[in-house]
Amino acid sequence: VQLQASGGGLVQPGGSLRLSCAASRVNVASYVLSWFRQAPGWEREFVVAVWSSGKTYYAESMKGRFTASRDNNKNTMYLQLNDLKPEDTAVYYCAAIPVQDWRPITSYDRRTIYNDWGQGTLVTVSS
Repeated sequence: VQLQASGGGLVQPGGSLRLSCAASRVNVASYVLSWFRQAPGWEREFVVAVWSSGKTYYAESMKGRFTASRDNNKNTMYLQLNDLKPEDTAVYYCAAIPVQDWRPITSYDRRTIYNDWGQGTLVTVSS
């Protein structure tokens, strides 16, 4: 799977952005697509996993201001970022893994299970 993240940029605190992750080479209907982010000097952290059915699994700290979705016709995943704060500044990455029915939902927050990653898109929140 080839993944292309886009939509990042510079935004003021309180602003919004919509990130996109376009998948190619494979129809990702049978994949879980996820967002991670990595701030300078920090490890890459899980944001949300999205199934093609629309089911989502968010990191607790990401609930409320971020909303993930998928458009299966476009083979694309989105992440709506609202009420952005300076601490949201990070490179946002998308990742893909085939659905594995035996895998507990909570394991999808482990970056090590993902083989396919996009190049990342930078979100900078600053006044």
